[in-house]
Amino acid sequence: MNENWNGILNVYKEAGWTSFDVVAKLRGILKTKKIGHGGTLDPEVTGVLPVAVGKATRLLEYMEQAGKVYEGEVTLGFSTDTEDAQGKVISRTPLLETVSADRIDAAIASFVGEIEQIPPMYSAVKINGKKLYEYAREGKVIDRPARLITIKSFERTSPVSYDANEQTARFRFKVACSKGTYVRTLSVDLALKLGLAGHMSQLQRTAANGLLIDQAISLETIEKMRDENRLSEFLYPIEYAVSDLTKINLSQAQAEAAKVGKKFDQADFVALSALTTDKFAAMYDNQLVAIYMKHPEKEGVWKPSKVLG
Repeated sequence: MNENWNGILNVYKEAGWTSFDVVAKLRGILKTKKIGHGGTLDPEVTGVLPVAVGKATRLLEYMEQAGKVYEGEVTLGFSTDTEDAQGKVISRTPLLETVSADRIDAAIASFVGEIEQIPPMYSAVKINGKKLYEYAREGKVIDRPARLITIKSFERTSPVSYDANEQTARFRFKVACSKGTYVRTLSVDLALKLGLAGHMSQLQRTAANGLLIDQAISLETIEKMRDENRLSEFLYPIEYAVSDLTKINLSQAQAEAAKVGKKFDQADFVALSALTTDKFAAMYDNQLVAIYMKHPEKEGVWKPSKVLG
């Protein structure tokens, strides 16, 4: 592995690959174990998969926590056990006529903000040490605690298309959401809000960690760039891993103090008094120096949770 390969790759994940498959393939291409992805995509979901390489792997936890943007399609008229187009049909509500766009838009608007969501049975969430999809494959349905998620924006992006033969209606959507959001479940819950069975019939992640789908590159391209010794051109700076954190600029003296793990008092930064989150990215000369968090015991004190120097 080239030691200069430290940063974030904007990988386009194709359908049929798991996120783990992509990372395993990249370990072979780049000849390194220091690789990890910043947020799992279901096998049939395509789009942006941020991948940390080298030193950037130290920031994977922040990449996974960052919000994401998805574009997809909801089909109304029947639901499936996996909540997507790959599952088997478990419920039908045949549509004798289309559903009005205004009615759909009103239902969509009700999901914007902080909401509770119950994870789907076909998911990797663990309960009693066992993944939910393992229970599902055994034909079991387990009680799952609801989780708090944030839907930052949610909108219909196409006309409603009605199929009289199938007695279904479809429309496309775009959603920006927090970590832990199951867009499949959001689609099903939206259909239920309309009093109908429904499922997510297609999905693509179009943005994550400040990376956009227009610039995402395939594994084939990455391999080609490696052979041409041009891979560094496609590595984004590690700062992209903390795209969701508030960035606060340090003076040179503060940066030197941060590099050796010094704590800061709230009074040291005017910006800290207005900060509503419990972490911030400490920057110097446009580079990430450290990530600071509120001290768990000392009021008004911030301590480094990760120092990058």
